[in-house]
Amino acid sequence: MTVYRERLWAAPWLFVATALVIPASIIVFAPINMIIGVVCAIVLYAGCVVGLIAGSPTIEVTTGELTAGRAHIERRYLGAAESFDGSEATLQRGRLLDARAWLLIRGWVSGVVRIPILDDDDPAPYWLLSSRRPAELARALNDRAGDTLPPAPLS
Repeated sequence: MTVYRERLWAAPWLFVATALVIPASIIVFAPINMIIGVVCAIVLYAGCVVGLIAGSPTIEVTTGELTAGRAHIERRYLGAAESFDGSEATLQRGRLLDARAWLLIRGWVSGVVRIPILDDDDPAPYWLLSSRRPAELARALNDRAGDTLPPAPLS
């Protein structure tokens, strides 16, 4: 059962910024053929939009697992999640970042959630995930009421 789901869509300004390929490709191809320039502009912009949409990862919390992009981990290996926003989130992504941490960061999303990993065999001490609703994601991760698996022993 899904407890939380969020898609980290690209910010609207990225779609506007990539629209600059339209005049750029028209300028390049106009001396050759204006129709080819317009067709190339449309195809290139459509490719940019498809890339931005396809590259948007999903964060999903179910009763037994956390999935972030292509990575997934059983919830029994997760510690208490902490949400950060504003300058605290900037610190977590910068000066306080552990180089061993597993990251799913998107520059256009300001909030982050830090999730400690309790598995001793995992080289990552924690996961740091971008989220537009960090408090809600942390709350979903910390709510163990729906869990079907017991928490991992702390040894």
